[in-house]
Amino acid sequence: MPTIHEEWDRRQKLYSLLMPVMNLYVPGLDKGKGLYFLFVKSETKTPSGLVARPVLTGYYRSEHFKKRPYDPYNVYTSPDEAILCVDSFQSMYAQMLCGLLMHKEVFRVGAVFASGLLRAIRFLQVHWQQLAHDISTGILNPKITDPSVRECLAGILKPSQELADFIIQECSGGNWERIITRIWPNTKYLDVIVTGAMAQYIPTLDYFSGGLPLACTMYASSECYFGLNLKPMSKPSEVSYTIMPNMGYFEFLPHDPSAPPLSRDSPPRLVDLADVEVGKEYELVITTYAGLCRYRVGDILQVTGFYNSAPQFQFIRRKNVLLSIDSDKTDEAELQKAVENASLLLREFNTSVVEYTSFADTKTIPGHYVIYWELLVKDPSNSPTDTVLKQCCLAMEESLNAVYRQGRVADNSIGPLEIRVVKSGTFEELMDYAISRGASINQYKVPRCVNFTPIMELLDSRVLSTYFSPAAPHWTPERRRTD
Repeated sequence: MPTIHEEWDRRQKLYSLLMPVMNLYVPGLDKGKGLYFLFVKSETKTPSGLVARPVLTGYYRSEHFKKRPYDPYNVYTSPDEAILCVDSFQSMYAQMLCGLLMHKEVFRVGAVFASGLLRAIRFLQVHWQQLAHDISTGILNPKITDPSVRECLAGILKPSQELADFIIQECSGGNWERIITRIWPNTKYLDVIVTGAMAQYIPTLDYFSGGLPLACTMYASSECYFGLNLKPMSKPSEVSYTIMPNMGYFEFLPHDPSAPPLSRDSPPRLVDLADVEVGKEYELVITTYAGLCRYRVGDILQVTGFYNSAPQFQFIRRKNVLLSIDSDKTDEAELQKAVENASLLLREFNTSVVEYTSFADTKTIPGHYVIYWELLVKDPSNSPTDTVLKQCCLAMEESLNAVYRQGRVADNSIGPLEIRVVKSGTFEELMDYAISRGASINQYKVPRCVNFTPIMELLDSRVLSTYFSPAAPHWTPERRRTD
């Protein structure tokens, strides 16, 4: 995506509004610090010599970030040197260590996406012993070799046996429920994006935080920053973003899934920001200062109301279709809902779906949907039975659209849905693989559909068990008008 230097000024203005809005709902944040896990990755260059990098890497390396004025509402536990370290292990280690050293000063914990915060918790689960050792001795892990990181931590890391014992006590028992509020007891909320595809992380975040509020503060993408949430403490399902018209020129393509596709002879009718209607869905179209012209972002938004004259939107889903075997088309929101409905059957076993992805297996005849699940089994002595997991397959199918179910029942064009349960940590490996191929750790999202052979091989090599739907889902022909 093209960008220009002046774009940082506009984005900085949006960032500067976030904490004043939050302070209306959570006062006193200037008395503490934020533990935010923020990362950069190395830059590359295009064949013509232009610098290419993730949008957040560009921001963190800009003078706007590095020379930002002191703001008591925006003090991080992580030093800039740790954030700007391109080695993801060293960066995460240093940021986690600083967060532990200042654990009583932390008032909010966050990352860009919910998946990033869960990756940080996973890092603590794996490395707490070494972190505690560093705190006990006051000597930094020799694996941290970046000179600037070592230098800045030298002024922060002091031996504290009391804090080391506290970390050992909280982490050694294997109980990670409410670990965020146990380690960082003054945390008031989690600052993460949990709308759209990130919504499936909410149960896991609730488990690790003891149900702390989840604040979705802003709506942005690599193409453009769009707006902010004026009620950041609202429930994730009720979040609406207010578009800031100075960020770009916004137009909206009315979205009606039942309408026939437009022909080339009838161009789409775009609606201006001031003319959108409450309750209707639109696809976002942007024209940016950096050069994008009427670019279709692919986000489907629904108008929920107005703040003064500014429309407010709820993020509904990405437009892209994820799965298709025949005439069926399953999108991200529908797949997410099916996973949520099926996971309800796991509640009595104190088990939840930590992560998932999918692919349309067309090698079989007929083809069928394959869903990879990573489960969090909180009581291994009461893990879900094979029968229940087969019922989860059927529950997912019952949640899918009528075209899918017709293909299963009447047309026999789609085979029974399959769930493959993978080992714990599989999706961490998937993320590591993506990062090794150039993905940004800040902006990484688990793909909800996969078809890249190395990723498929990785997932299949971690499968513990497989289950198929034991019956066909319910479907009855609908009466269609012929006039």
